[in-house]
Amino acid sequence: MSAQLVCLTLIAAQSLRQELFDYLSEQGDLASGFTASDVAGHGPDVLLQTSAEQVKGHANELMVRLILRTQDAAQLVERLKTAFVGSKIVYWIMPVSEFGVIDLPNG
Repeated sequence: MSAQLVCLTLIAAQSLRQELFDYLSEQGDLASGFTASDVAGHGPDVLLQTSAEQVKGHANELMVRLILRTQDAAQLVERLKTAFVGSKIVYWIMPVSEFGVIDLPNG
């Protein structure tokens, strides 16, 4: 039986981009890689930090997704809580029913 995979999603301020990327890249014992994209944060708890964000009505944020084993996701979240205390990074973990790579056929 294979280990259950999950998707760990992190939402962080753009100002944390490089620090978070560097940190995640150092966590090779738990995660082999991640995908990141820029997102627009909306909601009553979202801090609009610049006048441009206040005009637009949303915060420019960063979303990072990692596919990893359930226990590795839990351990990574605990590490993030220590390394990024006070950063207001939002996270959630969802099960992954299938994960793979579509590659060129052999031959």
